[in-house]
This record gives sequence, structure tokens and C-alpha cells, in this order.
Amino acid sequence: MVVAALSTVVEWYDFTLYLYFATVLARVFFGGGNGSLLATLAGFAIAYGMRPLGAMVFGHIGDRIGRQRTLVLSMMLMTLAMLATALLPDYATIGPAAGGLLLLLRCFMAFSVGGEYTGVVAYLLEGARADRRGLITSLASAASEVGALLAVAIAALVVGAMSTVHLDTWGWRIPFLAGAVLAGGVWIARSTMDESPDFLRQLKQHSVPESPLRHVLAQHRPALLRTFAISALGSITYYVGITYVPAFLSSSGSLAEGRSLWLATLAAVAVILVTPLAGALSDRVGRKPVLIGLGIAGMLLPLSMFGLMAGGGELRVAAGAIVLACLAGGVSAVGAPATAEQFPGEGRLSGLALGVTVATVIFGGLTPFLAELFVRLTGWTALPGAMIAAVALAVLPVLLTMPETRPGVARQGTAAISRGGFTAPGHRD
Repeated sequence: MVVAALSTVVEWYDFTLYLYFATVLARVFFGGGNGSLLATLAGFAIAYGMRPLGAMVFGHIGDRIGRQRTLVLSMMLMTLAMLATALLPDYATIGPAAGGLLLLLRCFMAFSVGGEYTGVVAYLLEGARADRRGLITSLASAASEVGALLAVAIAALVVGAMSTVHLDTWGWRIPFLAGAVLAGGVWIARSTMDESPDFLRQLKQHSVPESPLRHVLAQHRPALLRTFAISALGSITYYVGITYVPAFLSSSGSLAEGRSLWLATLAAVAVILVTPLAGALSDRVGRKPVLIGLGIAGMLLPLSMFGLMAGGGELRVAAGAIVLACLAGGVSAVGAPATAEQFPGEGRLSGLALGVTVATVIFGGLTPFLAELFVRLTGWTALPGAMIAAVALAVLPVLLTMPETRPGVARQGTAAISRGGFTAPGHRD
């Protein structure tokens, strides 16, 4: 379970590194013109469109032949993609083709990452004690933020230690080479993991679905909607409230490039501290009330926090960034078990793949680009906060009406669902 949780470090190291390094990559691969940052963020959004396809493929594999094999295969592909990125020729060498090659590798990376997070969440949930599922499953979110912390720390060190000329010539390759080495180590470690106990139960009971996605679509459509809604809130609070912030601070002139990356490091630490606390709280009081509280906070806080950061001053900027980071960390922590518990073991990865990754594409990969574009078009620096608030407002009715899934509470009301094929959250064969 430790190996499974830590493996999400690699996934989020790479994806957040791309965003934290966006201004550098804009110069290296897109020539550094007026539209280069938008082109870089657009590439991120386009590549993110491959995540649902990868999630469907890896979700099917995980539901049919096992979680462990899926996680090994996805990590192998991620290792190759990061190594290839580090070796790419730049704009000065091959011109506009450099940006095209970067986009192709981002698409390959997004495909391999597609089933990564959902596979890890399912693996942790199925191996955890019933009364600790929130805490244990939230480790996937905490570990992902460790990856983000490593990404922003290495990016800040490289940017701070080099001149712009050296950084753009060869220094940008260092963080991607470090990621390839990290991914290779996790790839080897994953080969030692045991199979999920819930999948072993399915093998024993001969209940592995022939077509996992069809099984989920036929029997768990409301669960898909709830999963999409929770993931939408988690995606926009994370990608706009955390990973877009360094680019926002740099482009708005609130902080220099290097200083904004160090601030993002502080925000990552805040998320790591908040995540297990939120997961443990959901074990005590339930997923639903914690998510409702976070949804209300998402409606009220982001507008003022982006306005605060745009006002300048390091203390104001730090306060806004940390509040947004804690909000995103809390949603991610509770969203992990809450979404996985929407589905039985049979077809769980396919259900998560469809609900989570589609929401992530729309409200994650696309939103940093839209936030930057809208700020430039309108001049309203608090607009990214308004985007978060709008999604929180739309999601809140779903959170208010969703059933509680925490084991113990959920078990009392799932008899009817169980007759339809749902395995109660606390079940152990």
C-alpha cells in the first residue's frame, strides 16, 4: 500500500512540473513570443484530452486482470515518456516542430497517466480497514502533492541557480531527467506489490465482469454523476487554485518567476499537512458533511483570495495561496474515498475512470488555459476565483443529496443497493 501511494508522486511530479515550468517551456519550445504561454497551456489542455482514453483502457485492464498489473504497466509507459521529454530538441534547434513534439509526448504521458490515480485510489481503498478508508485513501492525494512539492522545489532550484540563457539552453532538462529516474524506481518497486484483496475476492467468487464499463453504465449511472461532480470540484480547486497560481503571479506581475515557484512550494507543504487531516475527519463524521463544508468554502473563498494575491505584497500573496491550497487539498482528500465508494469492487476502476477523468479533462486540464485567457481578455484578476466559485455552486446540490458512503453509516442504508450488486463499503470476504 505504501508503494501504491508513493507511486502517485511520479504522476503529479510530471504534470505539475509542466505547469510550474510553463513560462520556461513557453520560451524553450514555443519561441517566447506573446502567445507562447497560452500555447504552452493550450498544449497541456489538449494532452489532457487523452486521459479519459487511457483511463478507459487501463480501467478495463484493472477490472479484468487485476489492479497490480495495471499499475506496473502505466508506470513503465510514464518512465519512457519522461525520459523522451528530457531529450527533446528545442525551438532554437528545429523551430515550431519542437512544440509539436512536446505536445505528442504530453499526449502519450496523459494516456499512460489516465488510469494511474484511479487505480491507486481503488487499490488503497480495497486494502484499507473499513474505519480508516478515508485516511488511507487520502494518502493518494497526499502523495500526489509530494510529487507536486518535488516538482516545484526542483523547478525553483533550477530557475534560481541558473541564468535565463543556461536555463533555456539545457537547464530545463534536469527536472525531467530527475522525473524519469524517479519513475524508473517506482516501476521496479511496483513489481513487488500484492494484488488487491477485493479483486482476489472477485476471482474467488467468479464475479469479475466481462465488460466492466457496460456493467457500470447499466447499474451505476447515478454514481457516475456523483463521481463527476465531486471530481469537478476537486479538479478546478487544484488546477486553478494551486498549479495555475505560479503562472498567474508571474503574468500579473505580482511576483517574479523564481519567487512564485517558492511560494508554490509552501502551498504544497500546506496541502500535504491538510490532506490526512481531512481524510481522517471524513472517517469520523462522514464524507458528505465534509464535502458540503468544502463546497461552501469553494463558493466563498477563491474570489477574495485571487483578489488578495493580485494586490501584491508577499504576505498577501502567501496568505491567498495557502488558503486556496488547503481548500484544494481538502477536496482531493475526501473526494478520493467518496468517489471510489460510489462503486462496488466489480467495475470500480472503469466507473472511476469515466467519472473522474472526464471531469478532470473539463475542469482540470482546460481551466488553467481558460483562466489565463479570461484574465487577459477582461483584466479582472479575480476571475479565476470566480471560476472555482461557479463550479462549487453547481456541484453543491449534488453534494447535498448524495448518500453517505462512509462504512458503518453507509451499511445501514445499502441493503437495497446490495441486492443490485453493490458490495457494502465495509465488506471483507
